Formats: sequence, structure tokens, C-alpha cells
Amino acid sequence: MASPLAIDARTLTLTLGHGDSAVEVLRGISLAVPVGQVLALLGPSGSGKSSLMAVLAGLERASSGTLQVAGAYFTGMDEDALARARRGRIGVVLQAFHLLPTMTALENVMVPLELAGIPDAEAAARAELAAVGLGHRLHHYPTQLSGGEQQRVAIARALAPRPTLIFADEPTGNLDAATGAQIVDLLLARRADSGASLVIITHDTALAERAERIITLADGLIASDRTAGKPA
Repeated sequence: MASPLAIDARTLTLTLGHGDSAVEVLRGISLAVPVGQVLALLGPSGSGKSSLMAVLAGLERASSGTLQVAGAYFTGMDEDALARARRGRIGVVLQAFHLLPTMTALENVMVPLELAGIPDAEAAARAELAAVGLGHRLHHYPTQLSGGEQQRVAIARALAPRPTLIFADEPTGNLDAATGAQIVDLLLARRADSGASLVIITHDTALAERAERIITLADGLIASDRTAGKPA
């Protein structure tokens, strides 16, 4: 039966490399995220938070443990199966935007809609870009957009297929403070509209406090798990 949780992870490990060069990045993480929750994964560089996101988003396979995400049982899936499972279920917003440089804003947002087989992808993409305040920038290429505008396109692209789970990896890292605050406002507002679960990966404690729950990682383990606004 499908889990009522957005994420149900049990004793996940991730080891990179082999033999003497092997590095244990995740060391037995168990995590349950209810549907609709806004969660921040907080921790310094090297704590394992981006690696955990990669595993939870199906971008990396765990070395051991079990994982169910957005109703799909990721454990044991190969890369092709994980790619199919992600489609339409999971949206990812990255710090570096990763927009396709040869495509306009509209075309960038249309890509995941077309891959998911959503009908009338252009109309859906136009509506999502309008929702993030870029209805007037549909035909601009990434190089013609500011950093904040590029991140808005990335948010529109992630949310357009209406995923049930969104990951945002350092979403304000390449932006100035004022623009970053606007982007977080937008991301939280769009998530609220869709009812999706949101996992924000960050080293910024102020950003983490805008979530409902904060999990702090250290050395590949969960160091603390608390409600935002309360002391660790």
C-alpha cells in the first residue's frame, strides 16, 4: 500500500568510492515527512544535506536502506526506473538555475510538461510563468534575464507539472539578499497554492526558520529535528 507520507526513509546510507578510497556520506538516516510539510535540511558544507536531497529526489541511489517517495517505492529501482518515478511527482529547484541556454523561458518551462505528457503544455507553461510574474518575459533567453528572473523560471519549471514534492537546493545562493527574500516568498506561496510538500536544503539559519520543521545534519547523520521557531 502507498505510504501516507511524502517521504518515508529508513536507515539510508550512501557510500561513494570503493575500497580504501570509499567515503561514507550518509550513515543511516531515517526520516518521515508528512504530505504538505515544509521542511528545511540545515547544515554546513560537507554535512551530507545535498547528498541526502539527491537520494530523496531519486537523483542518486542509496547504498542501503529503504525509501518511499511520493507514493513510489524507490528502493531497488535502476536509474531509468527512478527517472520515470520522478516524472510528474518531483520538482527540483537548484541554486545554479540550470536553465537550457538555447531555449526561451517559455520553452524551458514546457520541457517537463511535455516529458510528463501533459496536454497543452504551452498554455500550462504560460500560466505558470504568469503566476511567478514573468508573463512579459516568455520569449527571453536565460542570458537576457536577471538572476532573480532566472530563478523564477526555475521555480515555474519545477512547479508546472504539479508535483507532490518539491526540493529546493540552496535556492537563494546566487542571489542578493533582497532578491533572495522575494524568491523565498514566491516559492512558499506557490507551494501553498499547490499543496505540495517542500524540502529546502540550506546552510542559512534564517532561511531554515521560514520552514515548519528543521532537520540539522552533521557528518552524514541527523543531529537535531525540531519545529521551526523553537530552540534545538
